Amino acid sequence: MTSVTLNGEPRELPDGATVETAVRELGAPDRGVAVAVDGEVVPRGDWASTRVLDGQQVEVLRAVQGGCWWHH
Repeated sequence: MTSVTLNGEPRELPDGATVETAVRELGAPDRGVAVAVDGEVVPRGDWASTRVLDGQQVEVLRAVQGGCWWHH
């Protein structure tokens, strides 16, 4: 298992988890979502190929009306 901080909460993801795995773990929608790993935005096209490593911080953010972001 891979131990990460996902939106401020400790989580266990399967070995080999990707950014896409983390987004699915939260049940986030496919659209209107941005992801940052250790403070760096990961482009949507790279989610499936970007591995999440032990100890990393992953933030999944969702756009809301007015352009503000909030944690999912």
